[in-house]
Amino acid sequence: QVQLQESGPGLVKPSQTLSLTCTVSGGSITAILYYWNWIRQPPGKGLEWMGSIGYGGGTYYSPSLKSRTSISRDTSKNQFTLQLSSVTPEDTAVYYCARSRGLIRDVRSLTDFPSRGQGTQVTVSS
Repeated sequence: QVQLQESGPGLVKPSQTLSLTCTVSGGSITAILYYWNWIRQPPGKGLEWMGSIGYGGGTYYSPSLKSRTSISRDTSKNQFTLQLSSVTPEDTAVYYCARSRGLIRDVRSLTDFPSRGQGTQVTVSS
């Protein structure tokens, strides 16, 4: 059973870059047809798909976040990483990493991603 775990700082200052890592166990991030996603949920708001990196290393981003988002991977560590630059308090959210079979851009429920991390709270504040 694949397991995912987010890690990174829980507090980031405005204008800085938020960096989170997802460590995957029980399955390879290069496995054919799987995509590795970052999703977030701000307080009191719905889920937002931020972007993903595919099994071949291709990256896909939400148009609204594309200018500030970068997703990369380290296949030797079976990890993938999110970087979100120039953060503001509006980027405060619970951030999830998740696996999908195929590219999914429209997130309605976390149940769409049965293989996902538990989520990590990131607060943007000075």
